[in-house]
Amino acid sequence: MSIVNVTEAASARIGQLLDQDGKRETHALRMKVIGGGCSGLQYQLSFDDVVKENDTELDAGGVRLLVDEKSALYLVGCRLDFVDTLQESGFKIDNPNASNTCGCGQSFSA
Repeated sequence: MSIVNVTEAASARIGQLLDQDGKRETHALRMKVIGGGCSGLQYQLSFDDVVKENDTELDAGGVRLLVDEKSALYLVGCRLDFVDTLQESGFKIDNPNASNTCGCGQSFSA
């Protein structure tokens, strides 16, 4: 089982964002779980050009994804998608490890 399953829509959007800044060859999307939010944990997505010793590097449809060892414990089996509808636009994370999510959808507990 992959740590994170990335949809084609998410991979395409990540690639677009990297291409806008000319960073596709040098940067990867870092997906991290940090403390915070009303449920205790929240996701952090950022672009990074440094692969750290405890990172797992994944190929996500032509773009690279970095997940640190601690975050991987919370992210195993999750799905990263990108939605663009009239109601919402952005990355969406479906995490089977989340035992509870807050009302605003920005944080979770596991």
